Amino acid sequence: MIFIKSKEEIELMRQSNLLVSRTHAMLAAEIVEGVSTLKLDKLAEQFIRDNGGIPGFLNYNGFPNTLCVSINDVVVHGIPKGNQLKSGDIVSIDCGAVVNGYHGDSCFTFEVGEVSPEVKALLVCTKESLYKGIEQAVAGNRIGDIGYAVQKHAELHGYSVVRELVGHGIGRNLHESPEVPNYGKKGKGVKLSENMTIAIEPMINMGRKEIYQEADHWTIKTRDGKPSAHFEHTIAITKGEADILSDFSLIEEVLNSKK
Repeated sequence: MIFIKSKEEIELMRQSNLLVSRTHAMLAAEIVEGVSTLKLDKLAEQFIRDNGGIPGFLNYNGFPNTLCVSINDVVVHGIPKGNQLKSGDIVSIDCGAVVNGYHGDSCFTFEVGEVSPEVKALLVCTKESLYKGIEQAVAGNRIGDIGYAVQKHAELHGYSVVRELVGHGIGRNLHESPEVPNYGKKGKGVKLSENMTIAIEPMINMGRKEIYQEADHWTIKTRDGKPSAHFEHTIAITKGEADILSDFSLIEEVLNSKK
């Protein structure tokens, strides 16, 4: 069942998503060579709680942490541990928060220290593919239009799109209908209606699209060991351009100040 939100519900969701974006911005200042992923996780949990939210991922289906922290060839669902970030790493941080009963969900892939030009290009393309998908997320279009736009842009640049993991509806529940694949055909799939709320989240691999799950039943890695990038916005569908409820500008302001 697809839940169409009221204007009031969308504003509540904007609050939860802005808390997620503010959490990312706080973390952006902390992501340096030598920091442990577990420290980042604890900082995020404290920040979310201090700002009136509840971590959306903590204990979700048994997930043990506030953040999914996925380094290099980890696509998604990396579990924060004592491991330290190294210069040249990329780290995808997926964060969720619940405010006033509504979920926020967004992911951003960060660079640690000096990252190779090839990896930088992967991050640029993945973020671009997210916005290509968002451009198609308007009332009257279909889910396949979003996936087609993401896939076309990524593959045009020589990258591959993960098939098994997809975006999703979001609201009072973290995962609602419909699923939002990052591949597809124009004009196919569920029709987008005004005030639907969905999370679009391209997961783009530098090498092949195949992935596997580690024995912890969470961590997903690329099968060929090459890096993967992940960017995600939660949006509300309108008759015109999508209303993006999360905000990367808060993160990018901090990153620019670090340069």
